[in-house]
Amino acid sequence: MKIGLLDSGTGGLSVLHEAFHLLPDEEYIFYADLDHVPYGTKKPEEILAYTTEIVRFLIDRGAEVIIIACNTATSVAVETVRRLYDIPIIGMEPAVKPAVSHSRNRRVMVMATPVTIRENKLRSLIDKVDTDHICDLLPMPKLVEYAESEVFESQEVYDYLEEKFSGFDLSEYSELVLGCTHFNYFKPCYRRFFGADTEFIDGNGGTIRYLASRMNLIPAMDDRRVYFDSPDDMLDKSNCTYYVSGRKVTDETTLSHIMRLHNRLEEVRKF
Repeated sequence: MKIGLLDSGTGGLSVLHEAFHLLPDEEYIFYADLDHVPYGTKKPEEILAYTTEIVRFLIDRGAEVIIIACNTATSVAVETVRRLYDIPIIGMEPAVKPAVSHSRNRRVMVMATPVTIRENKLRSLIDKVDTDHICDLLPMPKLVEYAESEVFESQEVYDYLEEKFSGFDLSEYSELVLGCTHFNYFKPCYRRFFGADTEFIDGNGGTIRYLASRMNLIPAMDDRRVYFDSPDDMLDKSNCTYYVSGRKVTDETTLSHIMRLHNRLEEVRKF
């Protein structure tokens, strides 16, 4: 089966990477809209236009099912593109429901982009599942920029996190929801601020398992290591074609960048 994934940038690679683990025998098309990243600070009508165009692009290249591997694009555009196109389109949403259920009478911090936090989709989800009002929302726009630049465990990132977390008593939180697919790259950084008993939750694995169930695919049972030694190794092992804003990625520089991001995701996957 040919599976299309789209994101404003390379955060959606964290969803694709889970697909490599759970559905290694499928064919993938990944579209990173680097010409317009980040989506999280743009107007909703711009995000809707970009997402609609990309979904059409992926369908034209044979995608049989599409994952909008971007919480921001999902919150703005998923209902519209589902009405426009007659194939399964799966969206992402911050994993608030499992976080609340795991909370053990403590608080839940939900990090997301400014647009995701403003949109009604997340607010409606929290209203539905957070009956005890234990969720706090925190916009983290700069993490998207850091991820795109491969700036991970730098002092600049730690300073940014310290500033953003400064208004909270982090000992109160049992769950940290990573409500943007770019946020997975920074798991070791969060651990410096949160205790070992704080759980980091994202929706990536759940999204791929839902895809498997919906499309009658059988997830792999073994949790193999997915690490690439070269761009050619990545292309051979993963059966994925990459596009950047409509342009097929063939150059060594961009493929090497994508490979490094995949390998980073493998290193922090179970952090």
